[in-house]
Amino acid sequence: MVKDKEAIKEKTELLIEMAAGFCDECLDEEYKELCEKLIRKMSRKRTVPFMTGRMDIWAASIVYALGSINFLFDKNTQPYATADNICDYFGSKKSTTSQKSKIIRDMFKMSYFDDEFSTERMREKNPFNSFVMIDGMVVPKSMLSPELRERIEVIEELKRK
Repeated sequence: MVKDKEAIKEKTELLIEMAAGFCDECLDEEYKELCEKLIRKMSRKRTVPFMTGRMDIWAASIVYALGSINFLFDKNTQPYATADNICDYFGSKKSTTSQKSKIIRDMFKMSYFDDEFSTERMREKNPFNSFVMIDGMVVPKSMLSPELRERIEVIEELKRK
């Protein structure tokens, strides 16, 4: 059991280092932090997914998964990178990387405008930020009383932490 924990820790640190290398070279500090957060969350799973398979593919897939939910592949966003940039950097195949990133996204129910794994820029651009659900009804925040709006803002801030 101790050997397993040591192996998990070793691979976790290796993955963080690999992903950080790409983020330092091609992306930004926020992506670097998100990669580390995702890797550490993966390492806490009962069955740690990256204990099998090639580490370069896992690293590429982690960056790819985060990039795909944060519009990294859209030329109109900053930072911008292509799937080929990621795969070339890590020496992995695009189809393998894409498939493994899908597994990661499904594992953590990651989607566009995800509260936990979205960049700050994407959270700000979320079209649903101006709406709230009250008793099963979607209501624009602008229709709420100032007191209720303030309460909702406090709750949303607590969720982000």
